[in-house]
Amino acid sequence: MTEPTTQDERAQDERAQDERAQDERVRVALVITELNVGGAERCLTQLALGLKRSRFEPLVVSIAPRPRGDQAALVERLESSGITAKFLDAASRWQLGAAIRRLRRVLRQFEPSVVQSFLFHADVLTWLAGGDGRWLRFMGLRVADPARWRQHLERRAARRSAAVVCVSEAVCDYARQSIGLSAERLVVIPNSVDVARYQAASPLDPTRLGLAPGRQMILSVGRLHPQKGLDWLLENISRIFSQLPEHDLVIVGSGPEQGRLRRQAEQAGVASRVHFLGWRPDVEQLMATASMFVLTSRWEGMPNVVLEAMAAGLPLVATQTHGVRELLGANQPQQTVRFGDSNALIERVVAVGRDARLGRQIGSENRARVTDRFSLDAMIAGYQTLYEAHLRRGNGPRR
Repeated sequence: MTEPTTQDERAQDERAQDERAQDERVRVALVITELNVGGAERCLTQLALGLKRSRFEPLVVSIAPRPRGDQAALVERLESSGITAKFLDAASRWQLGAAIRRLRRVLRQFEPSVVQSFLFHADVLTWLAGGDGRWLRFMGLRVADPARWRQHLERRAARRSAAVVCVSEAVCDYARQSIGLSAERLVVIPNSVDVARYQAASPLDPTRLGLAPGRQMILSVGRLHPQKGLDWLLENISRIFSQLPEHDLVIVGSGPEQGRLRRQAEQAGVASRVHFLGWRPDVEQLMATASMFVLTSRWEGMPNVVLEAMAAGLPLVATQTHGVRELLGANQPQQTVRFGDSNALIERVVAVGRDARLGRQIGSENRARVTDRFSLDAMIAGYQTLYEAHLRRGNGPRR
């Protein structure tokens, strides 16, 4: 048998180094309630794609079944980049027990060093799946929901986590004051947005959305759920329309309130100027078409849709919910109102609607702020730094 040549030896050494590097990568399981297209889901996808692949090996786990059609866009992005997405197929609360067992099995097979959960159901199920110290568990707190039963479960889940990631300083304050978590357990990593994607979007023809030619578009995007406060917006839309005769309201999203909100618009006599488009895959193009964005939520955490509207260069009128002030910065006084202050809501919307130059100025400042403060790189670096800090404390990969 001939001795290996120097070139052969070098090739073997390189292969051995590659195998060692592969084995030393930190396995990170990212667990989320579902992978339909949404704000939290987009952030998880951006994190999975952005984690330094030479150091981290991500796996994405969805509690809900695999989405279909246009709603599968995020899954397709993950899989086309070589990231595995697994689905626990829990379509209702009655299947959560089985989902916990499936999650436990998936995690034991993957053997992660880090488990990061996103959204409430994922936080709770990841906690209930246990792990017996096999992995570092990080909980994600994204919304300051006032429900006491939910806060109780968040408190229990958080106390078994290495750290709790809050998406804003306001949510961090909520975690301390309402849930009772210690400051040492909390870290703030704001959401982010791909500004270039929204900046490059082309506007749509408004007539294809059901608007008459020449109409101006007030846009609202979100779940049709009491949290989003669209009932309050519709209570005041007649007074807004009376002062903005060239504007229509376009509502994008689906949810349990859809029927009630449609009836409310009909009863107010404004159904012809309120357009319910349902869920849409082209939100960036809708934002490029709109003249302003309105968010009337009762509570939030750090609403991704506000980041998206800022990236699109839109002026906003938003309620002073958790995270909104941090997003808007110095421009928040002229773009925010207290929930329930109808006169202020009408005044803000009408002021922007009547003054296109003011709207363009505010929108330009919004885009500059989100570009400077809420980049994808900053969010990804925040998570990587958090994981590395805990791994260095001796809680390294468990295999």
